[in-house]
Amino acid sequence: MLRSDRHVRILDHVAAQGSADVTQLSRLLGVSQATVRRDLRHLSDQRLLERTHGGALPGGLSIELPLQHRADQRSPQKQAIARAAADLVPDGAVVGLTGGTTTTEVARILADRGPVTIVTNAVNIAAALVLRPTVTLIVIGGTARSESYELVGPIAEKTLADHHTDIAFLGVDGISAAHGCTTHDQLEAATDRAFARHSGRTVVVADHSKIGRTTFAKICPAADVHCLITDAEAPSAQLDGIAAVGVAVTVV
Repeated sequence: MLRSDRHVRILDHVAAQGSADVTQLSRLLGVSQATVRRDLRHLSDQRLLERTHGGALPGGLSIELPLQHRADQRSPQKQAIARAAADLVPDGAVVGLTGGTTTTEVARILADRGPVTIVTNAVNIAAALVLRPTVTLIVIGGTARSESYELVGPIAEKTLADHHTDIAFLGVDGISAAHGCTTHDQLEAATDRAFARHSGRTVVVADHSKIGRTTFAKICPAADVHCLITDAEAPSAQLDGIAAVGVAVTVV
């Protein structure tokens, strides 16, 4: 198992169980306890968890994993969601894309299909698309967030106010009928809100782990979203509540 894969498994296990000890993690990962201790030290140095005597605790009530630790999580679901999202885009459309692992999948599919104009604040998406001949790429400036590879803040919001997209795909950290779309960072929330405000149609792409979840900063009410695309493991009661406020829900 690759080191990055071990880190994702450790973070998932600690978040799900509330704690973990070195012996448990050693058995779970099939590696030595010395390797687990080195992994825990690395994750603790990044403030992704809190080390204890013999184990670890979650680093916070609602942890935001940096993008490099999220890239391979639930990839089959994310790819299916991305394919359904790309099907909503007409030929020649202008598409807004915020950062996130699922929106990155949408970008890849649209670039392969082309031609398309993509407006994004995600530097990893921009780097993947900049040499694609079928993509007209517009990158929104701003302050870089290392956790999400996004450019956010007043510069990004001003630039978005001067443009209009036909459809915008938002990656969120949580969506619920009661609290709407949320993310971990206030500046990111404001930039995402600008994407939605200046688009003809707003689509949230979110796997089941985000459904019914609420994080710190509100992007917009659920009623401002035209469509939610998620996977079949999403809790049906939460999806019913989101649909009840007028969101078209697609389950793949």
